[in-house]
Amino acid sequence: MNEGDDMSAGDTGADDMNANNTGGVDSAGWQTAVISRIEPRTARMRSYYLRAPLARHAAGQHVDVRLTAPDGYQARRSYSIASAPGADAIELAIEMLDEGEVSAWFHEVAQAGDSIGVRGPLGGHFVWPAEQPGSILLVAGGSGVVPLVSIARAWRDAGAPVPALLLHSARSWDGLAYREELRGIATAYGNFSYLTTVTRDGGAAADHTRRIDRAMIAEALARLADVPGTCYVCGANGFVETAAQLLVAAGIAPRAIRTERYGG
Repeated sequence: MNEGDDMSAGDTGADDMNANNTGGVDSAGWQTAVISRIEPRTARMRSYYLRAPLARHAAGQHVDVRLTAPDGYQARRSYSIASAPGADAIELAIEMLDEGEVSAWFHEVAQAGDSIGVRGPLGGHFVWPAEQPGSILLVAGGSGVVPLVSIARAWRDAGAPVPALLLHSARSWDGLAYREELRGIATAYGNFSYLTTVTRDGGAAADHTRRIDRAMIAEALARLADVPGTCYVCGANGFVETAAQLLVAAGIAPRAIRTERYGG
């Protein structure tokens, strides 16, 4: 999940937002998380590692984030978790959005040591449990790769129990977040494939230089060499609709397709 529209009314700017650092758990389940470190992912995405007393998450889940200004104004967003279940810190990979109030705070203001309000983990549909049978097909558009990275990491940590493939689309080669890590997993595990496509700039190193289409889905399914038990598709609305339709056209049962989307 990515930045949405769940926010209180008002026009406070990013510079005026502060962390929710009251401590403890309130009646709505909000807790305090501390940003332990920040790492770049792409030119427009950074990973924020949180120390938070949250329950162990499942691969594919998300958390709600809440920022509070001195005047009481609050802004809330949902962000997918990138870290594997059981990791030492909760990793949120947040893309800078041109009109994003909360993403602007993270990219322009947030520093290690800052506190924020968090709630979760949340979501029970877009998850991959290690005991789930059948191969898995992961289809990501842009920052939609974040929850699929959590699934790929959980798959690796579970001992690569089933065949898996991640089809990753972005505007540019440099925009393929987690690219090197995913290529490394594909190199280390013979039953994991990483297929890339870029739609605009710098695609010489990518497998394809076009939008996801019927032929690309057919290639992914052929590489997987098995009908996927579950397909996970995440990205912007239009991307998810197109990818899901292509999967159905390729013979995948709609009940086997799980989707998560964000605005745009």
